[in-house]
Amino acid sequence: MEQIPAGTRFPLTIKRLDINGAGIGYYKRKITFVPGALPGEVVVAEVTQDHDRYIDARVHRIRKQSPDRITPVDPLYGRVGGIELGALAYPAQLRFKTDVIHQALERYRPRRYEHYDVRPTIAAPQPLHYRNKAQFQVRVIDGHVRAGLYAPGSHDLVPLSDFATQMPIVSATINQLCQIMEDLGTPIYDEEHNSGIVKTLAVRASVATGEVQVTFITNSHKLPGKNQILARIAQDLPAVVSVNQNFNPGRTTLVWGPETTLLAGEPYITEQLNGMDFLLSPQAFLQLNPAQTTRLYQEALTALNLAPHETLVDAYCGAGTLGLGMAQTAASVRGMDTIPAAIDDARTNADRNGITNVDYEVGKAEDLFPKWLADGFRPDAVIVDPPRTGLEGNFIPALLKARPRKFVYISCNPSTLARDLTKLTRTYEVEYIQSIDMFPQTARCEAITGFKLKQRGTTR
Repeated sequence: MEQIPAGTRFPLTIKRLDINGAGIGYYKRKITFVPGALPGEVVVAEVTQDHDRYIDARVHRIRKQSPDRITPVDPLYGRVGGIELGALAYPAQLRFKTDVIHQALERYRPRRYEHYDVRPTIAAPQPLHYRNKAQFQVRVIDGHVRAGLYAPGSHDLVPLSDFATQMPIVSATINQLCQIMEDLGTPIYDEEHNSGIVKTLAVRASVATGEVQVTFITNSHKLPGKNQILARIAQDLPAVVSVNQNFNPGRTTLVWGPETTLLAGEPYITEQLNGMDFLLSPQAFLQLNPAQTTRLYQEALTALNLAPHETLVDAYCGAGTLGLGMAQTAASVRGMDTIPAAIDDARTNADRNGITNVDYEVGKAEDLFPKWLADGFRPDAVIVDPPRTGLEGNFIPALLKARPRKFVYISCNPSTLARDLTKLTRTYEVEYIQSIDMFPQTARCEAITGFKLKQRGTTR
């Protein structure tokens, strides 16, 4: 097919949104992706790049507007990520997130996927200002210290003094930290020359206690003017109870380095979920939407339906927030995570909540789970909450060999969930998939899959 030059314009009817929230249409039978275009709209698309199998385009003009189009929730819509659905009415966002599950299933086609009970997405009670954590890059722009996000496909920083999805206390803390560093002349990272000190600010707030945790992610072990910075934080930001420094040198795609040091205050902040206290260190994983996290865990507990005599494996356990809630029902819980600080947090949280029937180890799920099985351990139930890459290595073969009667998969990526289902459905039947909107205004979707163990010899 003849190459379509960049800048070419043509009318395009948008059929649906892809898994990243971009509009999908077809030009000369070639799939065309148009960020910002909504289903049902007719747009004039302008080609940005023609690939062998698809076209990337942008919206030049909207000819026919969707009834679901709204005024964007943030003035920076289209200029930064994290609000790619910000011009789509919230009920339509929920329908899209259910459709994302169907798209992934249609792509990977696990056994009997056409018959799965894919349930409507559970809405968030607060679609705006729900995120309890921000990791914003820091740069000097026009002589001022600014924090924000990169523009899509670039390292051009877009400053954010407020953001539609961030809790106000998080945004206010970041703004004041930037002012403190500007006042004190703190050396800010210059990516082009790989010089300067402060690269990123990580700020997390607790909904339950109002406590705030701050981490300076730096290019050097040094933090010039550290004592003055800490004094200003104590004076200007009384909610900040934990100040830390993470060392992450050089140009890297990773936000965090391996070494974190407490500079002032407590090593943790405290969050509460389902009546339990959880201490969170700077790198401890916790879902970014506390209200929906409670609902997610309730749905997971219902799907697993543990009995008091049953043993549970909590794979990818993080700070133990999920498994500890289930330990109150189960006979025992074993969990694992690759981040040592997360396992330290899980053990601390178990002690804090008086839970003694849990055991946590540092390591990869795909390594530790087969090892436990080889040592003779046979769990009655397994729950997994892996990263976006899904279940890896030897985990699925080990699970299918062990055949625990109860199994639940929490996924933050429908594509890797559907991929993993092609293997898991050799031994398990999918009872249902329940999506939950953990991240309104974004294309991300969280889903809980409940399974039923097949009888041996069943292949359908």
